[in-house]
Amino acid sequence: MLKNLLQELEPNLEGELLQDGLSKALYATDASVYRKIPLGVAFPKTSEDIKKLVVFARQHKVGLIPRTAGTSLAGQCVGDGIVVDVSKYFTKIINLDEEKRQVTVQPGVIRDELNQFLHPYGLFFGPNTSTANRCMIGGMVGNNSSGTTSIQYGVTRDKVVALKTILSDGTEAEFKATSEAFFRNKMKDDTLEALIYKNVFKELSNKSVQENIKKEFPKTEIHRRNTGYAVDELLNNSLFGEVEAEFNMCKLLSGSEGTLALTTEITLQLDEIPPPLSAMVVTHYSTLEDCLADVVPVMQHKLHLCEMMDKVILDCTKNNREQLKNRFFVEGDPAALLMLEIKANTEAELELQLKELESTIRLSGLSYANPVLRGADISKAIELRKAGLGLLGNMVGDRKAVACIEDTAVALDDLRAFIGEFTKIMERYDQDAVYYAHAGAGELHLRPILNLKKSADVGMFRGITTDVAKLTKKYQGSFSGEHGDGIVRAEFIPLMIGNENYELLRRIKSYFDPHHIFNPGKIVDAFPMDESLRYEVDRSEPQIATVLDFSDSEGILKAAEKCNGSGDCRKTHHMNGGMCPSYHATKNEKDTTRGRANALREFLTVSDKKNRFDSTELKEVFDLCLSCKACASECPSNVDVATLKAEFLYQYQEANGYPVRNKLFAYNTTLNRLGSKVAGLTNAVYESTFLGGLLKKSVGVAEQRILPKVSKFDFSKCLKDVEKQYVAKKQKVALYIDEFTRYLDIELGRDAIEVLLKLGYEVELFFGESGRTYISKGFLKQAKKLANDNIPLLKKYADSGIPVVGLEPSAVLTFRDEYKRLCTDLETTNAIALNTFLIEEFLAKEIQKGEISSDQFSKETKRVKIHNHCHQKALSSQKTTFDVLNLPENYSVSIISSGCCGMAGSFGYEKEHYEVSMKIGELKLFPSVRKSSEDTIIAANGTSCRHQIFDGTKRKAQHPISILNEALL
Repeated sequence: MLKNLLQELEPNLEGELLQDGLSKALYATDASVYRKIPLGVAFPKTSEDIKKLVVFARQHKVGLIPRTAGTSLAGQCVGDGIVVDVSKYFTKIINLDEEKRQVTVQPGVIRDELNQFLHPYGLFFGPNTSTANRCMIGGMVGNNSSGTTSIQYGVTRDKVVALKTILSDGTEAEFKATSEAFFRNKMKDDTLEALIYKNVFKELSNKSVQENIKKEFPKTEIHRRNTGYAVDELLNNSLFGEVEAEFNMCKLLSGSEGTLALTTEITLQLDEIPPPLSAMVVTHYSTLEDCLADVVPVMQHKLHLCEMMDKVILDCTKNNREQLKNRFFVEGDPAALLMLEIKANTEAELELQLKELESTIRLSGLSYANPVLRGADISKAIELRKAGLGLLGNMVGDRKAVACIEDTAVALDDLRAFIGEFTKIMERYDQDAVYYAHAGAGELHLRPILNLKKSADVGMFRGITTDVAKLTKKYQGSFSGEHGDGIVRAEFIPLMIGNENYELLRRIKSYFDPHHIFNPGKIVDAFPMDESLRYEVDRSEPQIATVLDFSDSEGILKAAEKCNGSGDCRKTHHMNGGMCPSYHATKNEKDTTRGRANALREFLTVSDKKNRFDSTELKEVFDLCLSCKACASECPSNVDVATLKAEFLYQYQEANGYPVRNKLFAYNTTLNRLGSKVAGLTNAVYESTFLGGLLKKSVGVAEQRILPKVSKFDFSKCLKDVEKQYVAKKQKVALYIDEFTRYLDIELGRDAIEVLLKLGYEVELFFGESGRTYISKGFLKQAKKLANDNIPLLKKYADSGIPVVGLEPSAVLTFRDEYKRLCTDLETTNAIALNTFLIEEFLAKEIQKGEISSDQFSKETKRVKIHNHCHQKALSSQKTTFDVLNLPENYSVSIISSGCCGMAGSFGYEKEHYEVSMKIGELKLFPSVRKSSEDTIIAANGTSCRHQIFDGTKRKAQHPISILNEALL
């Protein structure tokens, strides 16, 4: 019945309303441990859309679950009603008032992108969560977010000036600061808004209610207190005998988790950009107790950041490619460390603050190392700290650091004693815990490590949460500091603030939302905290056989389950990094790393088919994955969707057959080899408008694409000819002539031979097909055979210490990545991986050793812009290409801040993917190339990248080795 009614509603909305199984599965979870399948997912485009949803919900007694980025840790975005996702269309910055230092935005504006907009005006929005590059202002208001900067700039509630909302009767109401006269006049109306004012006034005017709130609510010096509704904040007004002259209902709505109204516009108070100069002292401790003991004394200083990380999280960073490089400042093996940042407008002021802080640290004598970071190093350390939440997903197996007690906040003077008692609770449960904290705010992200697939651990989940709630109450702390009550903590609100106050909250809810349509089950009348979990408890784990080896994650299902929903993949192209290019283009949840991992987990778990991969939903969710591997390094949980996709494609095609086009692309090397035998004829066909167009149309290649020319070239003869001109004085290298270089990009192989010989290296050629085309199309049996056939051939170089040097990143890096999942002789495969290099990597190492110098290159002045291959960014480093192209001393080299080019091998050639492919290119890469002067050299080491750049800009990009060859004297 409801399904039919929703289908009738959908055409009346300007936005979308989806009820398909995939969409509902994607929105069944957030970043919490909960899972509830919604009735549908709405993407409203206008306030009128939201009003229609509200009216529908009220008429049919259906809940509305508001959602932005879906990074909630407590289950706020999970429910069995209609999810209302405003992240796609409510994304406008509406107005900036520079004089008042206020900005008005829609709720889907991303926090960091707002600050990018504000930066030229010298302003910024202070609250700064670890999810700031994708979290949205609406979610921050709903949770009353705070983050690392709260010790200086306060929490979101402090910054909310006005909220435009849709109330539960479908009417609009704007809440903002009002005078007492306005308030009293407002109560005379007969609207729902007026009734809200009237009832709030009636409730809070009661002296016994006021006294009970002051007695039971968390201590007022705890700034991060977000338990229930903030009625305690409203009491500070002159209406109730206190000092604040203006009354603002926004204080109540902030932190209300979308349970009172749906917000359409938010006006925020801004701050001036922080002082430009900064230094960070990172104090290292042998014990957690010593770390906590230092918090109070260091907080006597004007810190802008006081953050704690413990050994568990620090150890997780060792296994993440992206964060490993940000560990540079960690000395020894600390049990915990504090990050202490100070800021100033002048160097003299900064040095004085630093001297005073270091004096306090020395006086305590508790830390064993205190490195001082400056400049870009501070940003790297902060990135390491921000990644902490996602990094917890790196824990292999079913035992995970669980969010349930991770939001406690206590007064600073109580911090050490609280942790001492907390540790005893953990010992009683025989539990390890993760200690991760906004220490300067007394906010502790404490997490037990539990397996919520087992009923015994689910019992501990409730037991530990209950005991820590009681402990928090003992210290009159806040059980929900910044992550909200959601599902996980709402049950404990009566314990935290007393039953009388809880009944007050229930009444407040009824005044705003008498039909309980707004986010039901949160804050009041809570869902049980130990039900509707992401995993079925005590289930029989599905046994799923795969061709690729996922033993490092204990199988492919657990590889997908590593995603904890933190949503790093929802950052847009305005942020650094490449994850996730298809999401950048579509803004659809299904095109995120999280969406793909969640879908794979869902359908592998619930499917009753013999082949659990045989799912049209999975086919859809993997369709726009470009296999760029950005997620393999940028996802804190190391969810490698490219590898998951390869296995899915194999399994799905085994059940449904291998399409002709996939076969053509997979066996592309064989076709190129045959075509190269009659290269002139082959290329004439490709270039023919009629024959080439017919060929593209018949196999489903986009008509706009230029088919790559094939070539025939004798590399061995070339090597012999060039060898005669130079004397080898340096080590021997094996130059890998991969399948792309051999038949498509022959000039690269020739240039590489010339460069290596000119530089004095002895060169041996290794011919071989990497298997990249097989892997990308899911032909894993063929890829596995090829990989195992190549291992003995590559082993001789590893055994002899002869480095294997390659030109095409997608080919040569296969030896370092997928071969470890394909090959049976893992020990040899690992040795080969360590002996395999991009040619830029090899040359960069030789530069460091002093074997190559700028004297060997041209003194001409040239500008070079680099776009590096995605696999290099994920599995290696862009810096090697930058260093190598800086060999000519008068070359001005820069790296284009681009993600994926959008071509991704065959992806961009496929007609149904062409539009998305070009849209990805237009986000960053194409505009940067077009802005470059005609004499600027565009460097791109990926064959797909060079073709995409030409198709998108008509500029010819060169491989770095060709640029070097032209520059060699």
